[in-house]
Amino acid sequence: MPSYTIRKLRPEDYPSVALILNTLWSEPTTGERLQEDENKIPPGQLHYDEDGKLMGWDRPKWVAEDEDGQIIAYAIVSRAPWTEPGALYQTVVVHPGRRGSGIGSAMYGTILEWAGSVRASKLIDYMRESDENSLAFAERRGYVKERLTFESVLDLTAFDGGELEAAIRLAEEAGIRFITLAEEPGEENERKLHELYRVAHADIPGYTGDYPWFEEWKKWTVDVPNVRPEWIHIAKDGDRYVGVVTLHQNEQTKAMYHEFTGVLPEYRGRRIALALKLLGIRTARACQVPYLRTHNDSMNGPMLRVNRDLLGFRAEPGSYKMVKELQTVDASAAESLLSS
Repeated sequence: MPSYTIRKLRPEDYPSVALILNTLWSEPTTGERLQEDENKIPPGQLHYDEDGKLMGWDRPKWVAEDEDGQIIAYAIVSRAPWTEPGALYQTVVVHPGRRGSGIGSAMYGTILEWAGSVRASKLIDYMRESDENSLAFAERRGYVKERLTFESVLDLTAFDGGELEAAIRLAEEAGIRFITLAEEPGEENERKLHELYRVAHADIPGYTGDYPWFEEWKKWTVDVPNVRPEWIHIAKDGDRYVGVVTLHQNEQTKAMYHEFTGVLPEYRGRRIALALKLLGIRTARACQVPYLRTHNDSMNGPMLRVNRDLLGFRAEPGSYKMVKELQTVDASAAESLLSS
């Protein structure tokens, strides 16, 4: 008989969930941070488009607890309103000391049952390329590797920009002005920045779905505790925002994360992204940050070249996007399930 029980997550579980997630994530989190993020999300509201594909949002979460009441596994399945129709994202994490005992299979079964009940057509997970056991687990269940996202780290204690710093001067001589959001606050400028994000995101290899509308984008990009307006570097051509680098800081490691680097298509090839990254590095060093972390899709050659060949980011194990196509029930049955 199983020596664990699977149940829905309760708010008091977040500290224990953070400990489990920290065995998987490259940067640690806290229970308080998980709770803060959850408080930003309204109750789920799923529906279907004209083709019968799942739309809307929801994020049910489960934990497995042992006979002593200790949380030993966590699972979440989620979609945002801008997620591609039919798709759900999932994460399943089992405490390292309890892996191989069937708990992961049981948690996965819980997710699969829920996904079927809402007529999802696709499950997506991201798994570390160095985690051979998890990759094998997924492939045995019909998941396929779709693409690879690389992680990279830059040691700021040893960084020397050298001749690369000229990219900032050359961009300025060509009429580009560099500011931070702290220098141009207010909703009008935030909306300009949102539009820049929206356009630049469309060209990221592997990006699917729609893009968050302004209020949601601001909630997750600007109005977060680990981002400051002076950490959002913007390139301007006249009054137009044409490029951006945004930094997040981890409260535990004090490291910073390159959350996003984007340049409008017509301004690419002019080393504006390099200049913005150098300005971000200046900011990080001024904050005495030990290292910067970022990620890039394996198909994003230009950005990989900037990060690794020019700036010297060190490659670390990345993550495979693992995709499983699901069989679906008819739309009327799914609508009945959602209303029950």
